[in-house]
Amino acid sequence: MLQLKSGTKRDKIFEEHASGGNRARPVLARVLERVQSGDTLVVVRIDRLARSLSHLLEVIERLEAKGAFFRSLQDPIDTASPQGKFTLQVLGAAAEFERALIRERTKAGLASARTKGRVGGNPGLRARDPAALRKVRLARQDGYMERLNETAQDWVPHVRRLRPDMAWEDMLRIINGPLPHDRRWTQSRLLRAVKAYVRDGFLPAEVLGRAGRRETDDRLPAIVAAIKGADPDITLVAICDRLESMRERTPRGRTSWQPSSVKMLLERAERLGLLVRQTD
Repeated sequence: MLQLKSGTKRDKIFEEHASGGNRARPVLARVLERVQSGDTLVVVRIDRLARSLSHLLEVIERLEAKGAFFRSLQDPIDTASPQGKFTLQVLGAAAEFERALIRERTKAGLASARTKGRVGGNPGLRARDPAALRKVRLARQDGYMERLNETAQDWVPHVRRLRPDMAWEDMLRIINGPLPHDRRWTQSRLLRAVKAYVRDGFLPAEVLGRAGRRETDDRLPAIVAAIKGADPDITLVAICDRLESMRERTPRGRTSWQPSSVKMLLERAERLGLLVRQTD
C-alpha cells in the first residue's frame, strides 16, 4: 500500500498488488508521476516499495527532485527529518561500497584467470555458434528491457495517453519537461523504447501510428491539455513552469508564461474536446 500525504489536499491511498520485487509497478509509476512539491510518499515497509537498495535510492531521488519526501512506517527512514536523511546517506554509502566490492572481485577474478592461461569470453561466441549468439542476443534484450522498466514511469503513461494524437516532437518535450538534464530522452531513443514495449505487448501497436495533422492554433491547447491530463491537480503556475522548462513560447511569442494565458488555453482545449473538465 502506498499513501500520498499532502498538506493542502486530502491524503490519497494507492494499493499496489504487485510485489516489491516485481519490475512492473504501474501504481508506483502513477504515484511518482502525480507527486508534487511538499507531498510525502508513505509506505508500510521499504520492501513494499523497492526491489533493491539502488531502486529505493532512485525512487527517493525522484521524490527529492520534485521537492517531495519519503517515509517508511516500520523503518527509520523519513527524509523530512535529519535522522531520516542521515539513514538515507548511510544506505547510499553502503550501496556504493557494495558496487566497489563487486568491481574489485571482478577484476581479481579476471586477473587470476589470465595467470592460469584461461582466455576470457564465451567459447561459443568465439566459434560463432548460432545457439550461443542467440543466447547473448536475448540476454542483451533482457538487459535493455530491465533498464527501460526502471524509467517506464517517465514516458509510458504519456505515450499511452497521447499517441498517436500528438506528434513525437511535442510529446518528447512534454516527457522531458520535468526530467533532469541527464535523464532526458532523444526522439530516436524514445522510438526504440516504444517499439520494444509494443513488441513485448506492453503498449498497443496503435501508438506507433502516424500522427494526424493538427491546426497550428490547436498545438498549444493540445500541449497544455496533455500536461493537465497527466496531473489533474496541477496548478496554473506549475503549468507555466512546465511550459517554460520546455522552452515553449506563448501565443504572442514570449518566453515567460502567465497563469491567465494557461487558463485561456485550457478553456480552448476543453472546447476542442482535448480536455474533460474534472467534476467532484
